[in-house]
Amino acid sequence: MNSMTDKAKGLANEATGKAKQGVGKLVGSEKIEAEGVAQEAKGAVQKATGDAKAAVKHGADKVAGAIDKNL
Repeated sequence: MNSMTDKAKGLANEATGKAKQGVGKLVGSEKIEAEGVAQEAKGAVQKATGDAKAAVKHGADKVAGAIDKNL
């Protein structure tokens, strides 16, 4: 996956997780609420992965640009 895909999936999982938490609280289901917490955390990790991939790509592009400039 590329960084944008990771970020998009992360945002979707965070939103779904928050919704599950709300539903769990509303119906009194600790299981659904816990699933929501886990899914929200999964989304946060996916977003962080996307951010890291973007940072690495940006750094590699800067290095490649500097090398091309010096050649």
